[in-house]
Amino acid sequence: MHIIAQTPRLIIREFLSEELETYLHHFTDEEVCLYLPQRTTDERINIFQTALANYADSKLTGIWGIFNQESGEFIGSCLLRPFDGDLKVLEVGYSMDKKYWGQGIATEMAEAMITHGFSNIDIDETVAVTVLENIGSQRVLEKAGLKRADNFFRDGLELAFFRKPR
Repeated sequence: MHIIAQTPRLIIREFLSEELETYLHHFTDEEVCLYLPQRTTDERINIFQTALANYADSKLTGIWGIFNQESGEFIGSCLLRPFDGDLKVLEVGYSMDKKYWGQGIATEMAEAMITHGFSNIDIDETVAVTVLENIGSQRVLEKAGLKRADNFFRDGLELAFFRKPR
């Protein structure tokens, strides 16, 4: 298991194969999933399995687990991936269990992911998108240093767009 980033409260690391059920359970909470793309359980299993397989090829981009530094408890997941096919621009994304909302953990994670991207990968900028209604995540992104830009369309859906150049 490779650790991607650590903060005073968080460990961001590769998932272990035995954590599939933990990962899947995270997406059973309707409030957690309110602003996420709708996926079936089979699609989520495929995402998890693909993430595990990709760990062999890259420690720089991917989908990782967010865990409590002190207790080891699962908090959520995050990702860094090329944005819209551009290898010089990375998109950060995340979801967190509801009990961790409002504690600054998402901002701490986003800052760690931005630092990871700029420190370890030759990129020009980090970006993020949210559905327009997800004001909480938009605040997180702004606190993490991303600036709001013109909205972006993905799969016919208008999204709030944030960016931070190198």
